[in-house]
Amino acid sequence: MCFSHALLACSILSLAAIFLINGTASAGNGGATGTRWVGSWAASQQLVEPSNALSPEDLRDATLRQIVHLSLGGSEIRLRLSNRFGIMPLHLTAVHMARSLSPSTGKTVPGSDKALTFSGLPDVTIPPHADYISDPVSFQVNAFSDVAITLHIDAAPADETGHPGSRATSYITHGDLVSSLDLPGAKTVEHWYFISGIDVAAGREASAIVVLGDSITDGHGTTTNGNDRWTDILAQRLQAQPGTRNLAVLNQGIGGNHLLSDGLGPNALSRFDHDVIAQPGIRYLIVLEGVNDVGKLSRDGVESRSEHDILVRRILAAYEQIVVRAHTHDIEVIGGTILPFVGSAYYHPGPASEADRQAVNQWIRTPGHFDAVIDFDKVTRDPEHAERLLPAFDSGDHLHPSPAGYAAMAQAVPLSLFAATRRGVTAFFSAHQLTRSTDHPNSAHRPFSVRDNSTSLSITSLPQTAFPSTGSASYSSASKGASHSPFTNFSHSWLTRRCLGKLEENTAIPKSPRARRKAS
Repeated sequence: MCFSHALLACSILSLAAIFLINGTASAGNGGATGTRWVGSWAASQQLVEPSNALSPEDLRDATLRQIVHLSLGGSEIRLRLSNRFGIMPLHLTAVHMARSLSPSTGKTVPGSDKALTFSGLPDVTIPPHADYISDPVSFQVNAFSDVAITLHIDAAPADETGHPGSRATSYITHGDLVSSLDLPGAKTVEHWYFISGIDVAAGREASAIVVLGDSITDGHGTTTNGNDRWTDILAQRLQAQPGTRNLAVLNQGIGGNHLLSDGLGPNALSRFDHDVIAQPGIRYLIVLEGVNDVGKLSRDGVESRSEHDILVRRILAAYEQIVVRAHTHDIEVIGGTILPFVGSAYYHPGPASEADRQAVNQWIRTPGHFDAVIDFDKVTRDPEHAERLLPAFDSGDHLHPSPAGYAAMAQAVPLSLFAATRRGVTAFFSAHQLTRSTDHPNSAHRPFSVRDNSTSLSITSLPQTAFPSTGSASYSSASKGASHSPFTNFSHSWLTRRCLGKLEENTAIPKSPRARRKAS
């Protein structure tokens, strides 16, 4: 088949996929025509440890009001509840939502209260180890809205599912006061319980970025009720740009989290399906995990080089598992390098642990492992002492960044990472000009490009990388002539995987490892 016929076949196949996806979104995925459900806020769930749990007396005939900060707006809303770590059913007699006057108060905006239902009923019984989604309700919200979720619990559960590291104030009092504008005299705690997410009915082009991480992502050292985690600041940057304001940011960080073993919460691989795959509208995943795994050996006093080498191999294998599982669901995976932590009084990392960190970061930076890389290590380290955080970015424990450090992390994320795929697909299907280079030294390796008035996508080769069916891509602005290559290896983009898979079957473009294996 000639090149143009192959490209036409790819276009038809891709267009069919787009219409199928969008048709599903408009017909049944969102609450209103032309919308889809996208997560706007989320919190990873764990078994709440005794020191952070509410007492049985606290939860007897209790009203619990919790404030969350949305990252994306929409016309309708639905709530995700969780009894994932409960061993008995959890009965909620009433669940309400309202606009909060501010993140630091339990007061709600008059006239904004909405009662939620579950299969049309005002109460819900969540089975043990289960999650539950409310019926949709008309509730117009903007990005960065603060929403008050108020639950009434008649009897205390045996175990509490929640998110202790909320960095937000919650309010608890006795009686059924779910629709009250204020809860005067309420007990306050800085934890979330039984709530795992809020979805919004947003435009069909909206999608979500999930961030899988530990306490650095969870926001240890940030301001209570300040919403100044690095993910919050990233959401603000995305909203400020027309090309990315349709993206939500879902923080799935847990303090003390590991890749390889359970800590205060389940390990990253065990919670992956709940916290990543199951998130509505997910398109991108940022992974910033591993510092607790690297630090554990030094904390345990392990000095054997062989044990450290085994640890590094296991960490890298865990990353590979994350990438493979995400790619199965067409999720782009962006790796974050591990921040320096020499000087930490908790881990006491020595030369062996620093060598482990460097080896892991080298692998993360190597093209072909992740779809893209954010070099948080480079941004936060002290240039004079690369194994340590820059003093201005150090919270004081030499492990967690300060608010200034979190802001620097957010500023280090290239927004082009999230605009590139969309621009490329848009350019492909609205292209005014299709060209194939005639001056390439090898006609079998000639690149082709797709152009519109603003963007050029050039797929130049099919490099041999760790993953099959790969391709590299770069983006150039026609108006400015500036080249942007945020993806070190754009191997698993929606466009590349589908189109190049067809093109390499029917043209002289060199076949990928997967295609060669199939042919043999």
